Amino acid sequence: MKEKVLERFLRYAAIDTQSNESSDTTPSTMKQFDLGNLLVEELKEIGIQDAEIDEHCYVMATIPSNIPADHPAYGKVPTIGFVAHVDTSPDVSGANVKPNIIENYQGGDIVLPADTSVVIRENENPSLKHCIGHTIVTTDGTTLLGSDDKSGVTAIMMLAEELINNNSILHGDIRIAFTPDEEIGQGTRYFDLQKFGCKYAYTIDGDMPGELNKETFSANSGLIKIKGRDIHPGTAKNIMVNAARVAAEIVARFPKDSAPETTEGYEPYIHPHTIEGTVGNAVIKILFRSFQTSDLDEQKKIVEKIIEDVKEIFPKAEIELDVKEQYRNMYDTLMQHPEVLDNLWEAALRSGVEPYWKPIRGGTDGSRLTEMGLPTPNIYTGGQNFHSKTEWLSVDALVKTIDTLKNLVQIYVDKSVV
Repeated sequence: MKEKVLERFLRYAAIDTQSNESSDTTPSTMKQFDLGNLLVEELKEIGIQDAEIDEHCYVMATIPSNIPADHPAYGKVPTIGFVAHVDTSPDVSGANVKPNIIENYQGGDIVLPADTSVVIRENENPSLKHCIGHTIVTTDGTTLLGSDDKSGVTAIMMLAEELINNNSILHGDIRIAFTPDEEIGQGTRYFDLQKFGCKYAYTIDGDMPGELNKETFSANSGLIKIKGRDIHPGTAKNIMVNAARVAAEIVARFPKDSAPETTEGYEPYIHPHTIEGTVGNAVIKILFRSFQTSDLDEQKKIVEKIIEDVKEIFPKAEIELDVKEQYRNMYDTLMQHPEVLDNLWEAALRSGVEPYWKPIRGGTDGSRLTEMGLPTPNIYTGGQNFHSKTEWLSVDALVKTIDTLKNLVQIYVDKSVV
């Protein structure tokens, strides 16, 4: 199993599927079809004939129920779904991934071979101490790995193959979905809930075994556009309006105690993650994040006040703020459907891990799916350090994810006859 899991993951990781937040199409990059089409082909090869991909790169398929007609659960098991995304983060290149495979990891820092300045440090990665003896996969230090979320894709594909080939695992109808553009907040833009047809679903897009997620940030994005006036610096006095300087002044005033690098747990943040500009024009891209949705309005007011103050320093600059909704915390909705959470908890226990609930300081497709009416908590994959060159995956932990999914589908059968 472990060798097959590794082989499949590496096959997917080799395909560049990086999304592009500057695009207004879905998918944002056509190369996401390279993986989507391969997944459809592989699903059909293992016997799932309804596998399909649409014009927006959404892959859907069905693992049909194998519950015998004389079984007491026949006709009672709800259809559940498993969801993972095919795209990788725009933050770091996902092209030409060169995996670095460490068999029987024995602890210590991991120096990546192509750039020895990139180090996965043991003291920054406490989960490594739980991976002694595991097979660890990293990159060579020049790209991200793509475990987010090709490990989730791998887990679902391995589950599908196992359920098709092993009729002793009883399960109801199971729907599979692979989405594009999750990393840029557009993973559910054209997701057809009615077509998916599930009562509950689970994203496979988390961290180490045991960590389960029923809370995410509520999220908005912000875009500040600054228009200055460019002129030759030799004759610029009292004429030039330097948009780049205005942008720097705005960012310098963002609250230091409400940034990703100074917060943890349930603490919110305002994060200016991109600054682009010249004298004539500049833009600042911002993430607004809080577990309390009402805080997002307060965060917007903080930035509006900063802009107001900076306009007094640069009265000739034109500064505009545009804020858009991204996703909302799924907690309140999920708590109204305890079955979807209780069954996941039991599945983790049956898999031999110690489950615990942890809030995600981010979001998943499940955030929006839950908001849209499909309760969708999140399950671990065994990956760490997503969106970075120090991303790594424990193959042993990913196997544990697959075990959890197999237990989960059986629990729905068991619970249907109680």
